[in-house]
Amino acid sequence: MTVCTRFAPSPTGYLHVGGVRTALYSWLYAKKTGGRFILRIEDTDRERSTQASVDAILAGMAWLGLDYDAGPFYQTQRFERYHAVIQQLLAEGKAYHCYCTKERLDNLRETQMQAKQKPRYDRHCLHHPQDKPAGVQPVVRFKNPQVGAVVFKDLIKGVISINNSELDDLIIARSDGAPTYNLTVVVDDWDMCITHVIRGDDHINNTPRQINILQALGATLPAYAHVPMILGDDGQRLSKRHGAVSVLQYQEAGFLPQALLNYLVRLGWAHGDQEVFSIEQMIDLFEIESVNKAPSAFNTEKLLWLNQHYIKTLPADVVAEHLMPQMDALGLAVAQEGAPPLAAVVQLQAERAKTLKEMAQNSRYFFQDVIELDETAVKKHFRAHLLAPMTDLYHALAALHDWTAAAIHQVIVDIAAQHVVNMGKIAQPLRIAVTGRSMSPSIDATVALLGKPRTLNRLQHALVVLTALPN
Repeated sequence: MTVCTRFAPSPTGYLHVGGVRTALYSWLYAKKTGGRFILRIEDTDRERSTQASVDAILAGMAWLGLDYDAGPFYQTQRFERYHAVIQQLLAEGKAYHCYCTKERLDNLRETQMQAKQKPRYDRHCLHHPQDKPAGVQPVVRFKNPQVGAVVFKDLIKGVISINNSELDDLIIARSDGAPTYNLTVVVDDWDMCITHVIRGDDHINNTPRQINILQALGATLPAYAHVPMILGDDGQRLSKRHGAVSVLQYQEAGFLPQALLNYLVRLGWAHGDQEVFSIEQMIDLFEIESVNKAPSAFNTEKLLWLNQHYIKTLPADVVAEHLMPQMDALGLAVAQEGAPPLAAVVQLQAERAKTLKEMAQNSRYFFQDVIELDETAVKKHFRAHLLAPMTDLYHALAALHDWTAAAIHQVIVDIAAQHVVNMGKIAQPLRIAVTGRSMSPSIDATVALLGKPRTLNRLQHALVVLTALPN
């Protein structure tokens, strides 16, 4: 048997991190077992489904690198197949038309609740098929077994048993003929030969109903694994109030896909005390049976820690590829003549940024022709008596042929010694002059990467500012 898993989001909103974790677990299980991973778009809710949401799902999957072996399949393109299955169930006496009005169903529910009974359909139309009120378009109900129980071994939760007496004759086709969720999912899983359904545990109540429909169709049952939900730091279900929820929001905020995947795989699963996992290690070590039964709490600080780890340890050209959109968002022309390679900027800045967005902000001066000097930094570090040493620094750098960090460092040391001042008294004004701010990576490496023309131009401007200072 070839393992086949699927991820089946509804395009009625953003692709949230809970969905991404479910997709990741399904993807990992397929990869580990040499199986297939399918992407299915469950877009039967025509009123709420949007193309923008579909695009966001596809973009999120692509950004994360969760490639699929087949799909995306769209349920709205499979209505003919669903209608055929509904007709099959009707013909075999496993489903029936229901003409009950909303008023009758509301009254039935109210009566049952007053009698402290669990509300459920009373099979009126099954027992009285001749009762067909004029002008009422019927729905189709699945004829659920009345005796016995649905028993299945959930790969995460363990054995689950639900008495059939607890289940209703659910509607599988609305009055307009549109198939409902539980019918479409069953047919899709059957047709696509899904062997393992890995999904959020908010679907666990649907599983017994879907098993009964699968059995009525004579289909082979898949194995089920229901993943617990993700909670916020406050113990409540993760939502917009906890910050970024959409996977694309994490991309916009400057997180690397490797960091987000690493964080999510550990959010409910563990392999000893190991915290950092490459994709290859995830595939090799992941076990669906080892996923925790209890919900997990999202911790943004831990995600930031992982993000910084990957910024520092991934190849600089890989990080640079993900940094590019952040630079574009700031309007910085990375490919302009005289600009340093973006990968070199990543290498220099990697120790100083937790997100790519922060790195982009910190790196603007490498790609700007004109920078603004921070007023507070100028007031603190620019002094009139530094005009002479800074002028000598300018000339020494202008005469420097070996434009390397080591050679630049030696020039700074020599100028400080010549003027009998602490090296920091030269380095800090130089830093402000070339970056506009009082903090940056080591000044010799920064100046080396910035390049000689930009360095000298900015030093010239700094000398003008120093000249204007009162003695």
